[in-house]
Amino acid sequence: MPWSNNNGGGGWQGGGGGNNRGPWGQGPSGGGNQPPDLDELIRRAQEKIRQIFPGGGGPGSGTGVGAGGGKGPYFLIAFIFLGLVAYSSFFRVNTNQEGIVLRFGEHVRTVAPGLHFKFPYPIETVLTPAVTNISSVDIGMRQSGGTPIAVPEESLMLTGDENIVDISFSVQWRIKPGHAADFLFNVENTDLAIKAVAESMMREAVGQSKIEVLQTVGRNEVQNQVREGLQATLDSYGAGIEITEVKLQKVDPPAQVLDAFRDVQAARADQERLRNQAQTYANTVIPRARGDAAQITQSAEAYREQIVAEAEGNAKRFTSIYNEYKKAEAVTRRRIYLETMQDVFGGMNKVLMDQSGAGAGVLPYLPLNELKPAGRKSSAPAASSAPSNGNQTMTGGR
Repeated sequence: MPWSNNNGGGGWQGGGGGNNRGPWGQGPSGGGNQPPDLDELIRRAQEKIRQIFPGGGGPGSGTGVGAGGGKGPYFLIAFIFLGLVAYSSFFRVNTNQEGIVLRFGEHVRTVAPGLHFKFPYPIETVLTPAVTNISSVDIGMRQSGGTPIAVPEESLMLTGDENIVDISFSVQWRIKPGHAADFLFNVENTDLAIKAVAESMMREAVGQSKIEVLQTVGRNEVQNQVREGLQATLDSYGAGIEITEVKLQKVDPPAQVLDAFRDVQAARADQERLRNQAQTYANTVIPRARGDAAQITQSAEAYREQIVAEAEGNAKRFTSIYNEYKKAEAVTRRRIYLETMQDVFGGMNKVLMDQSGAGAGVLPYLPLNELKPAGRKSSAPAASSAPSNGNQTMTGGR
């Protein structure tokens, strides 16, 4: 049986023929400076191999070292070969990796994290790229000893309002889950591909924007536009890359024209301020004028409606009187005459008395004081009996 020797030669205890000896018969560590006997080690290894494989014999089986010495090296080689095969047939994929199994260089399958089996080398090999690590590519600048250095040939871009702007940004990416094979085999230089496509997308986005927008409210929009365009382009290449973030680091005019640019910005700020003041004044005056115009228009319409209504009322009144007049002409004529006289003489300070007919014999009584205007006072008591204050008594008939 393996690792069992009745003569005390198996295992870690009796393999050396005594205590404090190693498994292959060498002396204990620190027991001396003499090297172990190489022939003795080979002999003991052969004994172990013969114990493991049937037919190999043993030290007490009657076959000596000379009888079995010819087969010993072959068993040892076979044992080492089987160990190497077993060792190369199992592999482990970490939690942040994906296993890409290649059979004679061709991708045959992708495995998840864990312990897996494959055909031994060189039939199958395994690549385990890290799919959760975040990598970064800088464009427009380079890091040198922790200090960013500008790269003008990458950072200088032309905006939509024909200004030159110095832009530096970074692209963060990782291997897209489930596409590790595409990442390994479809793109030769990943950083170079990402850099070229990202720079192209950024130049396109900057060329459609104004410099003021890039420096203020348009940063997020430009970042999202570049990220989406970069992701779409890499997907068309089958790169197996996922863009996690595009971040603008610097958006400034070139250093050579920075002072002039600031003067232009100040002038534009003044222009915007004056325009806002004028717009505020216009927003105050124009609604007021419109309100006045609306009021005048409404007053005119109300006056027109009033005149039209009065005219229509007078017309209807005339029509109704005319209809009554046709029914009884004499009575209507008499009534109109009396109403007219009442309207004419109702406010006069004169009394008309009919002396003929029924009015004869009536004693005229003139309350002159009451007939006076309310604002005038008599100058003498005798004036109250004299008919000389503008009040006249008229007699006669019609």
